Amino acid sequence: MKLFRLRPTSMVLFMLCIMYFITYLDRVNVSTAASGFGAEFGLSNTQIGLVFSAFAYPYLVFQVIGGWISDKYGARRTLIVCGALWGLATVLTGFAGGLLSLLAARLLLGLGEGATFPAATAAMSRWVAKEKRGFAQGITHSAARIGNAVAPAAVVAIMAAYSWRAAFFVCGAISLVWVVLWAFVFAEHPKDHPRITQAELALLPLPKGKAPKVPWKALFRRMFPVTIVYFCYGWTLWLFLSWIPQYFLHSYNMDLKKSAIFASAVFLAGVVGDTLGGLVTDRLLIKTRCLKRSRSWMVAVCMFLTLACLVPVMFGHNAYVSMVCLAGGFFFAEMTIGPMWAIPMDIAPEFSGTASGIMSTGSAAAAILSPVVSGYLIDRYGSWDLPFAGSMLLMAIGVILAFGMKPEHKFENPTEPVVGAGNAPEHPTTSVVVSK
Repeated sequence: MKLFRLRPTSMVLFMLCIMYFITYLDRVNVSTAASGFGAEFGLSNTQIGLVFSAFAYPYLVFQVIGGWISDKYGARRTLIVCGALWGLATVLTGFAGGLLSLLAARLLLGLGEGATFPAATAAMSRWVAKEKRGFAQGITHSAARIGNAVAPAAVVAIMAAYSWRAAFFVCGAISLVWVVLWAFVFAEHPKDHPRITQAELALLPLPKGKAPKVPWKALFRRMFPVTIVYFCYGWTLWLFLSWIPQYFLHSYNMDLKKSAIFASAVFLAGVVGDTLGGLVTDRLLIKTRCLKRSRSWMVAVCMFLTLACLVPVMFGHNAYVSMVCLAGGFFFAEMTIGPMWAIPMDIAPEFSGTASGIMSTGSAAAAILSPVVSGYLIDRYGSWDLPFAGSMLLMAIGVILAFGMKPEHKFENPTEPVVGAGNAPEHPTTSVVVSK
């Protein structure tokens, strides 16, 4: 297989890209399938919103727990267990018989997927050079957005040929195949991979010793500003992922196939935004040697541009104008992903899994609230445009708060012994970035 001929570092990144693709395929397939199970079970938009958001409750809890588990026990074992759970949950969704069983399957999905991105970040902290962290986060998240883009058309095709249930059976099977491949091709530490070369090892971060005890209170406090900014981003993300297929279907009275094409066009803009955002933040870091500019400033600018793109949606009603504006908004929102997911590794490299899990609780909390609030607004006021007003407000807040993330200030572990008087760091490090 060509997969096994890739350089080990490239193979790890490739496998993580596939994982991100599958996890989002399994998350958002429900948005398109809602037209099938919503009609079959007689669900309101508010109830459908509950189905969309149900997975986010355990997902929120297991962001931090999963990050800690991956830091302590490794990304390999964490993702094997998680992958088996989310694959099973996806299959069980296809067997749902009503609202309660749909909610149960989605809760299990959130349990399985909760640790995935923090565990992936922990793997990247070992397998990706510091100067390429933005690109790695951008390219993996762009794979997730490909999952978003593929899901509407793929689910519609399977629904047309078989049923909405078959879509979940297919997605679940794909997930379980990935688990088997991951178990075979990933090594927890680069030095233990049988095909790793000294040239590749020289470019990777120095190996860590035993994982230190997590200073929970201090780390939560340090990551809190980052988490709030990620909540502001997450509100828009989950509004788009949950309701964009339904938005074109109902707001413009399109048929299912045409609405899927419009939704896919919006999500494909996110693919480009993720990839470009990772490249831009790394390029800025190399050029300016300044984390403040390459991370915080870039996030603020992209959030402002997201807000600007959403304004026309509120004041016009043309399907093609809405598609272009929503695609532009999603593009700039996704450009924040590369810098945002690099920030936990910049701030707390020793606890990158846990720190990224703390940050990701912001998006998970938004995943709980955004779909339900949006569904309520649609039911209450009959407007499919009104939910975007909330996104605009939160993006404005995010622009302001982004300057408080301060990725240039590395987290100091209060439980570490003071260097000196006989104490020396286990692995010396050199700072390549200074605050300007």
